[in-house]
Amino acid sequence: MIKEDEELDKLEEDIRKLKTKYDSFFAGIIKVPPMHERRMLEVYLHELSKQKIRDNARRFRLTQLLTRYNQFRELWGRKMREREEGPLDYRRRRAALVRKAETETKAAPPPLPPPPPRPRTVTSSPGDPYVKVTPGSNGAEIRRLYAEIERQHLKLGKLPPVSFDQLAAMVQKQSEAVRSRYHVQTVAFRVETIDGKVKLKAKPIQE
Repeated sequence: MIKEDEELDKLEEDIRKLKTKYDSFFAGIIKVPPMHERRMLEVYLHELSKQKIRDNARRFRLTQLLTRYNQFRELWGRKMREREEGPLDYRRRRAALVRKAETETKAAPPPLPPPPPRPRTVTSSPGDPYVKVTPGSNGAEIRRLYAEIERQHLKLGKLPPVSFDQLAAMVQKQSEAVRSRYHVQTVAFRVETIDGKVKLKAKPIQE
């Protein structure tokens, strides 16, 4: 029990330190985001989540720490997008999406009856767009895919088993294989959760 308490104390302290470093990065005190420290923390979180904690109080504390970290991660992701796009452009784009959604909701016809159940369960949204990846992409597409992978794993109460760099290498390898096989330049990816497993789907795009 003492060991478990020490592990949770270390996790809480690591989250606090990582938040401090991100605050310093967004304030311009340090030049690069603390990605190494973040990866190390997520590996530690992944190891803790695999343990069977029988004590209800400790399990509740671990859940609270995981929730707090996920909130920080969403905040950091939003701030990174604001840095890349500019706060004004980011707010304008969000406002435009909100207005579009409101317009579509008002103009939408009555909903159709739900389709009959399919043999397998797909828990990710079937309307999610594919993310197109072309040679020389600037990495924004990979960040969109990784954010969706994080979101789908969070729904399952898990942490993503791959880092951003691992996903980038995986997408590059699959893209090269699809381009070579189908003689295309653009490969589209989407994230699906099928039967409780998060998967990355790829397809060639003829343009």
